[in-house]
Amino acid sequence: MIIGVPKEIKTNENRVALAPAGCELLASGGNTVYIEKGAGLGSGFSDDDFVKAGGKILDTADEVWAKAEMIMKVKEPIAVEWPRMRPGQLIYTYFHFAAAEDLTRAVINSGAVAVAYETVQLPTGELPLLTPMSEVAGRMAVQEGAKYLEKVHGGRGVLLGGVPGVAPADVAILGGGVVGINAAKMAAGMGANVTILDLSLDRLRYLDDVLPSNVTTLYSNRYNILGAIQRADLVVGGVLIAGAKAPRLIRREDLKLMKPGAVIVDVAVDQGGCVETIKPTTHENPIYFVDGVLHYGVANMPGGVPRTSTLALTNATLPYGQKLAKLGWKEACRVDGALRLGLNVVSGKVVYPGVAEAFGLPLVDVAQVL
Repeated sequence: MIIGVPKEIKTNENRVALAPAGCELLASGGNTVYIEKGAGLGSGFSDDDFVKAGGKILDTADEVWAKAEMIMKVKEPIAVEWPRMRPGQLIYTYFHFAAAEDLTRAVINSGAVAVAYETVQLPTGELPLLTPMSEVAGRMAVQEGAKYLEKVHGGRGVLLGGVPGVAPADVAILGGGVVGINAAKMAAGMGANVTILDLSLDRLRYLDDVLPSNVTTLYSNRYNILGAIQRADLVVGGVLIAGAKAPRLIRREDLKLMKPGAVIVDVAVDQGGCVETIKPTTHENPIYFVDGVLHYGVANMPGGVPRTSTLALTNATLPYGQKLAKLGWKEACRVDGALRLGLNVVSGKVVYPGVAEAFGLPLVDVAQVL
């Protein structure tokens, strides 16, 4: 198969969809791998690194898109890239369609085949291609939250871990999944008082077993959420429903209950956010205030640590990419149920329920396209 890896062009996105080690594996498997010039520089990989691994460098994104049967990316195609998509072309990346109607309709109209990293799902319910970036984002959420609690950024002027004789900060984490547990590990490790909320009692029992004693688990309901955010200096939103919009757990009027200068970091912003007042921001302009509460809504948080993120992401995405390249998307999705769930849009047809429901679009049974 002819595989293309264009340079990521979303603001401050420095990750790349393929590391040289992955390029070598795909090339040695008989595939042709085209890399856009400079695509790996943000993650510390030179063009020579890819050439030594068997890749071929092309000067422009247009050339990469035009030649490739399968495009491997990190982030969803943005508007300038939409005209490059073509019928039958396989695009393998994060899409987060349910939070982006314009993108959804652009992919439908292009006739391309969209395999979304975030909806590839194992029988256990695990999202293996979302997990590594959720791990990074959960840890970064606390790192960034601690920074923006500093007075110079408009925060409360609170040190997350406190000092002897001074109480530590209170951190509330909505969602006990991959983001939540990683945020809790970081916040607890820094000495904060942590409350983590989830709907699953089994998950709460697990979290209670593995997390340290300065983490309290709470069942997630409206009453407990309001109590937790009222006490919190930092709130981390980590709620995810695979392929669908995140539920709105914090309403605009709830901000009045929060401390002035408290910080919200909503990792779910890619899926619309679990805070009503959240909106996507960038690493260049990451924050804004609503009712005295600092909001951090960077939609590609792992892009801030691209070396770590690229290696973590490609460790997970490459095996599925190899399968797609070897078998073609139809056969690969027939034999791999997890990968089949990654199919979102196929040749103008929406085949993933969460995407169809988000925009009232007709849903086609995935079996019909396979």
